[in-house]
Amino acid sequence: MTSNLLNHQIDDILETVLEDERGDLYMVNPSREAIEEFVSVATEFDGSLPTVHMLADERTLKDVMDDFIVASNAADLISADALVLRTLEEAPENSLLVTDERVVAVVHAGDRVGGLVTDDDGFVSDTYDTYAARWEDATAFNLRTPPITDVRETLSEEISPEAEADFTSILNSLETARGDGDGLDEVTISLLVAARNEALLYDISKWGEDVGIASKATFSRTKTKLEDMGLIDTEKVPIDVGRPRLRLKIGDDRLQEADNGQLATVAQSILN
Repeated sequence: MTSNLLNHQIDDILETVLEDERGDLYMVNPSREAIEEFVSVATEFDGSLPTVHMLADERTLKDVMDDFIVASNAADLISADALVLRTLEEAPENSLLVTDERVVAVVHAGDRVGGLVTDDDGFVSDTYDTYAARWEDATAFNLRTPPITDVRETLSEEISPEAEADFTSILNSLETARGDGDGLDEVTISLLVAARNEALLYDISKWGEDVGIASKATFSRTKTKLEDMGLIDTEKVPIDVGRPRLRLKIGDDRLQEADNGQLATVAQSILN
């Protein structure tokens, strides 16, 4: 790749660069859109990925990673050694993709995006060395979201394969899973899935805490909120020793009748 990438979308530019590289790639000062698109492109990438060293603004990273869908897929990439995240103290003016063979400046012009490419040996070498040095001094970004592969595998094992299929279907029907106080975040989705499959609150909250989604206390608070709003019901299940446990059930007929693809939309409309 030596020619400029003009009149492309950011995902096209990222895919072209990933296809050409097999070594280390520095992704410097990416925009929020570029981070989201990189995770999407890399997750669906058919082939061997280079190791991407992402140097990004901390506030931008935090904002993007508030979306469980993006963060859990990014965690998968980190687990596969395809992505490492660190934060920038001082950002350059442009967003850059830097390898040991070329530098691509990602330029936004209104609704157009271009990738301006140079393979000048001296310039590329200096740029690569500069950001390799900045990388060594940069602070690691702590992504606490668990990898989506672990989430799905453990949900299937500890709750049921049907619960995992529901969870995946709901995520696939959403553009984001942020919650923002009222919408569908990962805890709300987990509880709706548990209610749809009549799992115990103890089991789903223990699973959620063990896999790293949220604490048992967060699951309990969210359960109370959803129960107060009529989305879920509970029934007591006696056990041999100790207090009865609560079985979760769907509490609203609209949710009971919705298929997996509609469940998120119906739940969102009720929450709003």
